[in-house]
Amino acid sequence: MKIGYFLSSEEYSPAELLAQARGAEAAGFEALWISDHYHPWVDAQGQSPFVWSMIGALSQVCSLPVTTAVTCPTVRIHPAVIAQAAATSAVLHGGRFVLGVGTGEALNEHIFGDAWPSADVRLEMLEEAVEVMRELWRGDFVNHRGTHYTVENARVYTLPDTPPSIYVSGFGPKAVDLAARIGDGYVSTMPDGELVRRFRENGGGDKPCQAGFKAAFAASEDEGARIAYERWPNAGVPGELSQVLPSPRHFEQAAELVTEDMVREAFVCGNSADAHLEMIDKYAKAGFDELYVANTGPNFEGLFDLYQREVLPRLR
Repeated sequence: MKIGYFLSSEEYSPAELLAQARGAEAAGFEALWISDHYHPWVDAQGQSPFVWSMIGALSQVCSLPVTTAVTCPTVRIHPAVIAQAAATSAVLHGGRFVLGVGTGEALNEHIFGDAWPSADVRLEMLEEAVEVMRELWRGDFVNHRGTHYTVENARVYTLPDTPPSIYVSGFGPKAVDLAARIGDGYVSTMPDGELVRRFRENGGGDKPCQAGFKAAFAASEDEGARIAYERWPNAGVPGELSQVLPSPRHFEQAAELVTEDMVREAFVCGNSADAHLEMIDKYAKAGFDELYVANTGPNFEGLFDLYQREVLPRLR
């Protein structure tokens, strides 16, 4: 299994994200995820730099492959623009760029006042958006009049030698089936072997399956849990709320029902290599090919040191 590092744009400044990318490569991580947000989930996280600026900057500070985890190419930014951004990113990274896509959250996508579509409509929009992007990556002028998008006399001139791969995120059956049908790979955040099996059996075959989990490195498990609860109480917000709540303050209101123990269950807290290896094993048994760990809080250098000294050598 490939082990990568997850850059959380919701929590860290541009300079901190670049420092983490350099530190991850030096520690032996093999690839990077980076989140694409307009807002953080809650104000305590406090950041949200523009992902396409960050991806360009990452190409200048490390050589690791980069995947967006994930971009929503349907509402906030038109897929024709995402097609240009992803193509440039692939050129800058020498082809080591993957466009991870999903149906998004109202938190980031509703900012122009558009109605937030139902889940079925969002899946329909995502499928058409992927069609538009792939058509533009062929290098010809594109005219497209679909159900959701119009493209007129558009051509992407700066293209990589090979079009970017598109990995599709999915947590419910319909989304996983769409990922299997149109994706070059699958993205998740849960160690759920049934979802991986569904992806592979419904058309995904042996395409790559990526996943990620969160950690809070600290001197003790309790201190890590405190940091995780302070920064990411939204980790305990259940069901479809993460897709429909429109602002950080609404997530903060929902998180009032979340306890520290609930967040502790969602994170690997503290400084135990065994705890990280146990979490990694869950995803390996579920059938994932790549796994990305994110740190929350100020102690990311400690996490890099732990992986370099203990976790990665034991895996290899």
